[in-house]
Amino acid sequence: MFAATQPEIETLEPCGTPDHGDCGLRLTLDRLGEKWTVMAIAELSAGPRRYREIERALSGVTQRMLTLTLRRLERDGLVDRHVEPTNPPSVTYSLTPRGLGFSAITAGLVEWSREHKEAILSSREAYDGRGKG
Repeated sequence: MFAATQPEIETLEPCGTPDHGDCGLRLTLDRLGEKWTVMAIAELSAGPRRYREIERALSGVTQRMLTLTLRRLERDGLVDRHVEPTNPPSVTYSLTPRGLGFSAITAGLVEWSREHKEAILSSREAYDGRGKG
């Protein structure tokens, strides 16, 4: 039996207690763990988008959830909301420099999920079938 080689991973400092709010990793994972965050970031990585364009691209997202997601990303400084003073106002969303950095990180996750989707579904099916019969 051979041992799989692991890539070198930088040791992370522990964040302490679960309520340790100033832990950078925890802050990032809190945002990353939200259902629509990565998909919204991926959509905006292609360039500025209007709200309806993002909504159409993220099939299944409700208006409320998309609004909350974009507000949270804006609050964290990952997304910029630009309002043109027209009637009605025209709003465009784009990634900030920090958002572009976040996009570079999440792009690997998106690619990995595409590459492994079928294998994961197959593993789930095999696992779920173990207890039957």
